[in-house]
Amino acid sequence: MDFSTFQTSLQSTTPPSFSNSLLLALWHEGRGDWDASHNIAQDVHSKEGSWVHAYLHRKEGDIWNADYWYNRAGRKRPSYGLEQEWREMVEWFLAH
Repeated sequence: MDFSTFQTSLQSTTPPSFSNSLLLALWHEGRGDWDASHNIAQDVHSKEGSWVHAYLHRKEGDIWNADYWYNRAGRKRPSYGLEQEWREMVEWFLAH
């Protein structure tokens, strides 16, 4: 799957089958379901899970909590927009 196909899949009410649960989290976030996305991300105890978790709290506006999770992910909070970070994550997870 490429990014364009991923974006198109957001028009469906049923997610595609993903081998990575964090892609499913990002799919739910892309459809505007923060809660479903957060429920998945908070249960992935890895640097990658922390990255998605950080992004979600950044989107929520809880910057202190976001920075905590960025630190756990070994990343700094980006200075660019949320849409760009979401795309960066989707493309990264699709490639890995």
